[in-house]
Amino acid sequence: MKMTITAKKMQIPQNFTEYAEKRLNSKLDKFFGEEADAKITMATHKNLIVIELTVDYNNMIYRAEQSAVDKEDALDAAIDKIIRQIRRNKTRVEKKLKESAFQDVYEDVVTESDYEVIRHKKFVMHPMDVEEAILQMNLLGHTFFMFLNANTGETNVVYKRADGKYAVLEPVVE
Repeated sequence: MKMTITAKKMQIPQNFTEYAEKRLNSKLDKFFGEEADAKITMATHKNLIVIELTVDYNNMIYRAEQSAVDKEDALDAAIDKIIRQIRRNKTRVEKKLKESAFQDVYEDVVTESDYEVIRHKKFVMHPMDVEEAILQMNLLGHTFFMFLNANTGETNVVYKRADGKYAVLEPVVE
């Protein structure tokens, strides 16, 4: 597994890099192959260390964000969160992970049935800029809004993040 660590407004101690590599290899290697790309972003928020762990493997992205007083604790919690996500969605993601990933996995994991789509909705998308889309989303009382970006002509999604700020999703075809 390839690993990249980035820090925002702080230094990355060498012992943390070694710790992170050891923990990722011991906990996540059974799910992901050598082609997996793990990115760890560290930042401080108030008196806490915030760790964002993103693993990109086989066109699937697994992400967890955790905060703790100690960076090692935050990393361990983020790793555990990704493992819980994988186990919770075992039947859906096992085709994308290594074949040996679910050997020795606890049998008491509840396998969920397929997603139930209860509604299909069609709507006309009018060209608008990002700020108009945010306004429209807020007027509708939604947490996300899909729109036709007037500047690019592409379909975009704007959403409200947990921190109260906004983000835009723009498609990229590889």
